[in-house]
Amino acid sequence: MQTLNGPQTTGRQYRNLSEPHYTKRSDINATVTMRDGTNLLADVHRPDSDGRFPALIAASPYPRQMQDLGAPAGFIEAGVTDFWVSRGYVHVIANVRGTCGSGGTFGFFDAQERRDMYDLVEWVAAQPWCDGNVGMIGISYFAMTQLAAAVERPPHLKAIFPLAVTADAYEAANHHGLLSSSFVTPFLAMIGLTSERSDKLWRGKAVGLARRMLNSPRLHRKFATANGEAAVTMLRQLIRLPHNPHPWDELWLESVVKHPTRDEWWDERNLLPLLKEIDIPVYLGCDWENVPLHLPSTFYTWKGLSDNACVRMGLLGKFGLTWPWESLHTEALAWYDHWLKGRNTGITDGPPIRYFLPGADEWRTADSWPPSAAPHRELTLRADGLLGDDEGAPGSREFMVLGSGLGRVKPSAIDPPSVLTWTSAPLSEDLDVVGEIELRLVASATAIDTAWIATLQDVTLDGRTCDVTAGWLRASMREVDEAASRPGAPVLPCRNARAVPLGEDVVYRIPLVPNARRFKRGHRIQLVLTSDDQDASAPAIMKFRHASVGTSSLNTVRSASRLLIPVLD
Repeated sequence: MQTLNGPQTTGRQYRNLSEPHYTKRSDINATVTMRDGTNLLADVHRPDSDGRFPALIAASPYPRQMQDLGAPAGFIEAGVTDFWVSRGYVHVIANVRGTCGSGGTFGFFDAQERRDMYDLVEWVAAQPWCDGNVGMIGISYFAMTQLAAAVERPPHLKAIFPLAVTADAYEAANHHGLLSSSFVTPFLAMIGLTSERSDKLWRGKAVGLARRMLNSPRLHRKFATANGEAAVTMLRQLIRLPHNPHPWDELWLESVVKHPTRDEWWDERNLLPLLKEIDIPVYLGCDWENVPLHLPSTFYTWKGLSDNACVRMGLLGKFGLTWPWESLHTEALAWYDHWLKGRNTGITDGPPIRYFLPGADEWRTADSWPPSAAPHRELTLRADGLLGDDEGAPGSREFMVLGSGLGRVKPSAIDPPSVLTWTSAPLSEDLDVVGEIELRLVASATAIDTAWIATLQDVTLDGRTCDVTAGWLRASMREVDEAASRPGAPVLPCRNARAVPLGEDVVYRIPLVPNARRFKRGHRIQLVLTSDDQDASAPAIMKFRHASVGTSSLNTVRSASRLLIPVLD
């Protein structure tokens, strides 16, 4: 088997791990009957040997037939089958209902999908090739179905490993009131298009040839730096291809048009209130770059599992999660050898959190999140554009956002800028920023609604910028549950919209997604603020951009604004 891309552990050595002894046999298009009579389809890959083995389930709406394709795409996420089967595990790759031959209608992370995951786990446990010990595997949507199964508490589900998870579907579609349009639209279109293709395509000669090419060692190594999640936003051309509008276009209307704010439709797709039901071991994780999709929910899920006796978390540096997903397989093996095979691998030794610190380029540990030794330091958004420790002379800065359809061919020389930047002086010493970050923005607008899009950057000695994290807020959805919040971690329910008072200063609490970074001596900390990131000149992490609020406004930012960053001692 070829070398796997990406880091395989969180910096630790493990012991007593299963060795690769088995060859593979596969049962294709196995029928799994749900309690309501609907049949799901699954491919079962198992050791070519008599006996019973623990099983790992990977379930999603993505084509199960191409999880071994080797493409650097954001839907090749079930894990490397040969890795698991050779080490004595059954790898079951299933399609959720309504996708790729499975019966029923796709519900986009609804309650029916949770019940199906329970039934799938129990079906696997009852098969003659399974020893009754079941786990789950896979990232992104595959991680979401792991949580969906765990909250239903099937008796034979013993542990899960949901990397890059989103527990609340609203989070994936909206960022505090701003639609993540460059993700949601191609995501649903992609599922619709791939679900309608049959085995004739997926198991045909053309895909087989592509599989051989993509898995060639030389080409495969090049994918070690491929970000498949970001590639999803490049699939806009797929939208133009014909596909059945049911249910894909209907789901788009539901999530984008009919339910733009949190309501009962989204509540059904929110697992956060149900996480207290999970009492099996959970291993969470994500990469620091996954700011606009799965990283926020990783921390919400960690908090929601606070009563669980065994939760671990690993946070990875750049290219920690690449596509096809192959990273952290050794870490997952240590996890499942411990919980499904009873081996003492060392996976539960030491502090529960291990995180990579970019800039320092080393692994750190923590007993809690955020690390308790990271008090917040306030930086001022000064009127002279400096991000400083003191406010200096009180003042303000202005920028402009134009609504769509105004017909302006090119900017005028008198136009205010569309983006503001505040930059610190060169740092006199290394600064380790680890934890929850918040922008306390004091600002006014000339429209009843606008957007606040903030990006935190690291500016190197030679002037290059590196995006670290970002935060978003639709101004009309600024209400904060102050009783439930704490510095650096505002709670923004986004259920009620309230018009912005025209021309009046408002204090906005804008959470930036928690992150970790060593800003090295001589580097500068930079904050970029805009109200529309559709323009390619505005920063957008992983190229995720948002639908415009649509208003034209002159936005004024006061020097009383503060950026709160958590600095380790």
